[in-house]
Amino acid sequence: MKKEILIAGFGGQGVMSIGKSMVEAGATEGLEVSWVPSYGPEMRGGSANCYVVLPDERIGAPVFSEWEEFIAMNMVALNKFLPKLKEGGILFVNSDVVTKEVERDDITLYKIPCDSIAAELGNSKVANMVMLGAYAKATGNLKIETLEEMVRHMFSGRKAKLIQINLDALAKGVECID
Repeated sequence: MKKEILIAGFGGQGVMSIGKSMVEAGATEGLEVSWVPSYGPEMRGGSANCYVVLPDERIGAPVFSEWEEFIAMNMVALNKFLPKLKEGGILFVNSDVVTKEVERDDITLYKIPCDSIAAELGNSKVANMVMLGAYAKATGNLKIETLEEMVRHMFSGRKAKLIQINLDALAKGVECID
């Protein structure tokens, strides 16, 4: 197995956090992993994307020019990076922000209402965890249990009050996948 994933959106949408969470969970599951972030000059509100590689063998190159899986958190990201999604690839969009119809019939598309679900949960900052839950369920690349354990570890100490809402967000993302 070798999955090359691009995650893209605006700074502040949790794009980097999705990628870091994927590689931490992947490493826990014994995968070789790589995470390469790329920020626009504006940081929050500017462009942000990261490359994630989840293979079960050594990584030759951590950056790639085409990807098998793509998470688009906004329209700018979709427009910029969709052409490089490989035929047969998987596209995840934050359907609350990406309202344009995707006109490709050679990919699998998942529309996840991340922002709406996060708002229902009471914290807009967990939209990324909604997407991560949907991604994990749809692809099977990462175990939900590993992600849940990672959340418990990530939000320890002063941040422990954020554990449950992040676990709830992951679960809601999982529920988005039939």
